Amino acid sequence: MIDAPINLYCPFCVPPKIVFDARTCPSCRNKGKKLAGLFFASPYQNFIIKKAISQFKYPPELLKDLARPLASLIIPLWLLINNNDFDFSEAFLIPIPLSRKKLKERGFNQAEEIAKQLSLSLKIPLLSNVLLKIKETPAQVELQGEDRQKNIKGVFVCRKSEKISGKKIILVDDVFTTGATMEECARVLKTAGAKEVWGATVARG
Repeated sequence: MIDAPINLYCPFCVPPKIVFDARTCPSCRNKGKKLAGLFFASPYQNFIIKKAISQFKYPPELLKDLARPLASLIIPLWLLINNNDFDFSEAFLIPIPLSRKKLKERGFNQAEEIAKQLSLSLKIPLLSNVLLKIKETPAQVELQGEDRQKNIKGVFVCRKSEKISGKKIILVDDVFTTGATMEECARVLKTAGAKEVWGATVARG
């Protein structure tokens, strides 16, 4: 059993429910949730973390320099977990994708930059072009509750599904808020044949 449950919670329970195996709780799994669990380094309410993530996205000229320190927050937790009850030795990292328009505006995908650093440090292969966002949508931060789920429904596709068939996938993003985006990505990847889909983020809202 992992001996550090300080930030191991069910991704979807509000208020957060501690789960000592880091997995989505049985109640949420019974409701059909596809994300197996979530690992995150800090609450998003942490002022320094929130400021760093904001600067990582806006304005673009600052951004890539923050990928390494933000990824470094995840790594100690990940090493602890991988040395205990979890085996991610044959897993793949997949960043939450941006739409083509948003990628062009920003110049890079912040989730992919974090994933690159995790891949280098943890020696987990990175698949950047398997999960795609095919529709432009309003920013999730502008929406609440069910509107977030509706906003993100059907906007992701998985190509080259043979690369993930039967594999464990770790979805990478900067922030997990309601989980609507990551859950939709997990659903798409599971439908495409992934064995399990986990999440790893710098912060959780």
